Amino acid sequence: MTQITQKKQLRLITISVSHYCEKARWALTKLKLPYVEEAHMPPFYLIATKRVGGKSTPVLVAEDGVFTDSTDILQYLDKIVPDKAKLYPIDPQLRRQVEELEDLFDEQLGPAIRCLGYFYTINDSKFIQSKWTQGVPSFEEALFPVVFPLMRSIVRKTFNINSESAAQAYEQIQSIFEKVNELLADGRTYLVGDSFSAADITFAALAAPVILPPEHPIKPRPLQELPDSFASKISAFRETPAGAYVLRLYRDRNG
Repeated sequence: MTQITQKKQLRLITISVSHYCEKARWALTKLKLPYVEEAHMPPFYLIATKRVGGKSTPVLVAEDGVFTDSTDILQYLDKIVPDKAKLYPIDPQLRRQVEELEDLFDEQLGPAIRCLGYFYTINDSKFIQSKWTQGVPSFEEALFPVVFPLMRSIVRKTFNINSESAAQAYEQIQSIFEKVNELLADGRTYLVGDSFSAADITFAALAAPVILPPEHPIKPRPLQELPDSFASKISAFRETPAGAYVLRLYRDRNG
């Protein structure tokens, strides 16, 4: 397929700390597609996304459409790059494997990690402020102390953040990490076939909050500054084959 040249720069609307936004960001970076990131914090991102017909983030605004889901974004980008750069294999069987893993990570791993992460951090207003306000307009940052108490309640309710759900999320993460461990057990470099794909981006980006790779574009908090129980879980995840794989992909992220 011939690469389509974008006359206008791609625009990515994000909550900068979101791991789903990192998935889209990574794909754009990997494919060397010029883009501008427009970051907003909760709840202000809703204004930006509503203007272009979206709801949640990430949203990609392109010449020929608005893409309002991280997987839709990757599939669109895959259509506009040369065959040698594709994130989804041309072989139908391999593509199906990539899409199945991507769905698993999107639907189960991403929400579980979000739940676990917020369980340990949502009461730490300084930490949340440092993450939510990265790259946002100055007026949004200034309003953080005003909106955070309400947004904290909304986050807890929307994502069902409590000790029971966090324990279930932890088990879910462990289960998916074990599946990835098994995939990597034969010494393969990537999850599907011999090439880097959407499955690799999705797992690494969504797993990043429980691995804290130093190369992450949103600078991670030092492990020693996190609650001990959360820090010990992160340390354990890092020591798994899946965790080492995430760290390797981040080291090679811009290569």
